[in-house]
Amino acid sequence: MTERIAVVSGAARGIGAAVAQRLAADGMKVGVLDLNAEACAETVAAITGAGGQAVALGADVSDEAAVIAAVDELTATLGAPTVVVNNAGILRDNLIFKMSVDDWDAVMNVHLRGAFLLTRAAQAHMVAAGWGRIVNMSSTSALGNRGQVNYSTAKAGLQGFTKALAKELGKFGVTANAIAPGFIATDMTAATAARLGVSVEDFHASVAAQTPVQRVGTPADIAHTASFLVSEGAGFVSGQVIYVAGGPMD
Repeated sequence: MTERIAVVSGAARGIGAAVAQRLAADGMKVGVLDLNAEACAETVAAITGAGGQAVALGADVSDEAAVIAAVDELTATLGAPTVVVNNAGILRDNLIFKMSVDDWDAVMNVHLRGAFLLTRAAQAHMVAAGWGRIVNMSSTSALGNRGQVNYSTAKAGLQGFTKALAKELGKFGVTANAIAPGFIATDMTAATAARLGVSVEDFHASVAAQTPVQRVGTPADIAHTASFLVSEGAGFVSGQVIYVAGGPMD
């Protein structure tokens, strides 16, 4: 495979860290991007310790200048990115009558504005190379979820963003796809369990009982899917939303 450079947002932990490490194991150099570079140290160390190459990039993905600077830094250190995984995300859950404008805007800014800014900054490198892969992290919440009007809207928006990118950039050898995870065991879901006042173990058991494969997902499940979508062999897969949820979604 021709040398590829990837940038993964929200890669300090959880799904983003797993994706970054998997792409490095696949032979890519990886820009590990999160809110600050210090938070990325563990992911970078895991990659370099396994013989890969990575650089920590600090940027608020909703900040245009910071995103451009991060992509420029990656280009100067490891090379121009032709693989982008838009994974950065936050939760500000609440029922709509209690949701603040700030909670709405914060989720939109990270998920949608962030994906737009990072993709826009990297796409010129993809077009110049005549090859690119974009993976946007959606969610089963895109189908609608009580208490998540902001998050559900943002994740559904990423699916539309994906399909539009596939149509715009396909002629340049660039594919765009989305992954919509179901319940994935991460720090974020552990925080949800705490907010509900139940143990993580009981929370996972309850979710697993309602899932056809009878378990919760792991970050590695998502990393495997991302690995395929950014591979050479996935060049005829574009504009798709792949639900990785342990069963069919209605």
